[in-house]
Amino acid sequence: MSTPRLGGVSLTALVVANMIGAGVFTTSGFALADLHTPLRVLAAWLAGGLLALCGALSYGALVRRLPASGGEYLFLARLVHPALGCVAGWVSLLAGFTGAIAFAASAFEASLLPAAARPPWLPADTLAIGVVLLAALLHGRATGLGAWAQNVLVALKLVVILAFLVFALLASDPQAWQGAALRGADGRIGAFEWGAFAQVVVWVSLSYSGFNAAVYVAGEAIEPRRSVPRAMLLGTLVVTALYLALNAVFVLAPPPAAIAGHEDVATRAAQALGGDALALAMRLTIALALATSVSSMVMAGPRVYAQMAADGVLPRIFARADAAPRQAVVLQAVLATGVILVTRLENLLSYLGFTLAVTSALTVASLFVLARRERAVPMRGWPWLPLTYVAGTLVIALLTAWRRPAEPLAGLVTVALGVFAWWLARRRARQPAA
Repeated sequence: MSTPRLGGVSLTALVVANMIGAGVFTTSGFALADLHTPLRVLAAWLAGGLLALCGALSYGALVRRLPASGGEYLFLARLVHPALGCVAGWVSLLAGFTGAIAFAASAFEASLLPAAARPPWLPADTLAIGVVLLAALLHGRATGLGAWAQNVLVALKLVVILAFLVFALLASDPQAWQGAALRGADGRIGAFEWGAFAQVVVWVSLSYSGFNAAVYVAGEAIEPRRSVPRAMLLGTLVVTALYLALNAVFVLAPPPAAIAGHEDVATRAAQALGGDALALAMRLTIALALATSVSSMVMAGPRVYAQMAADGVLPRIFARADAAPRQAVVLQAVLATGVILVTRLENLLSYLGFTLAVTSALTVASLFVLARRERAVPMRGWPWLPLTYVAGTLVIALLTAWRRPAEPLAGLVTVALGVFAWWLARRRARQPAA
């Protein structure tokens, strides 16, 4: 095992990179169409941030108990049962990282080079696969090199986002912002509905997933019991503040009819504030955010597979044996490339939301197993913070399943693969050596 290289800055950058992706730039148009007023939309973003904060504090308690790489696989395997950990590891392999990387990379290509603007000589998915391979090259060579490159990109992303917010506040007249309530044909504002609000929080929560990114590399962190929980807390607070500020601009700057029900809400808001030049700058910002998201997941995911291989759940070739889990990084790049080639964006989104919500809720629920076993849990706000996260996340999973019943079936197939992998690992372990 290599000497830990990741300090607080790199860990926080990993969390921020993992969280800020396409969701914050695309969700609020649909949210405004359902909730009718900008304040209700911002309340949904605040609710998502508070739920993510409960999750970050809960994961912090887990990593203080088990300060090693592996994430959900490690926590569930050590605190509950190895079989459940194996299932969580396969969920990470197929959905948590492979599916999420494919989604972010495909969205990166769609943002940087829409299909209508792509030259005929450039095959589809070329840019998406290219950004995955570049991230694999950086993170497969050495932990320090990949972390340094990612820190630079995250810093650039934050600077660009802050510059947009400053421009929105100073270079334009806030009095001229046209954002207002969305009114119906009769001129009235739609009534508040808890069901619609809950559904918007489901969408919003996908943008907050990734608050736990630092736990996957805890084994390479400096003083992980202190630095990893702090990075998750700080990263979640920073991202929540940025999300609220960005969405305030998105739903208040343009007229409501121009953004309600539209996916490209960020570029429409930028167009209203600064014309074509600012709209183009926003598209590049979205692409940068997605590129750093791909980088962060290519960095984190292989650490889970390396831990699974060390435990015998995956082939030993993927276990870490040098400065970076190179074989696991190659595996991650190959799987993500395959998913990019065979799956479309909309099919991935709901599958990821349901499957990751269930796994994350089970992981935080393992704190209750720990509390019963050791009579103490190292966190403040016990038991209300983890209870809030588990309940809220399970509601999100149920609402996702209700909207798209096919996604839970895909999630169950993923679980079945995890159970089968556990059975194979146990059978191999029982066989005598030749």
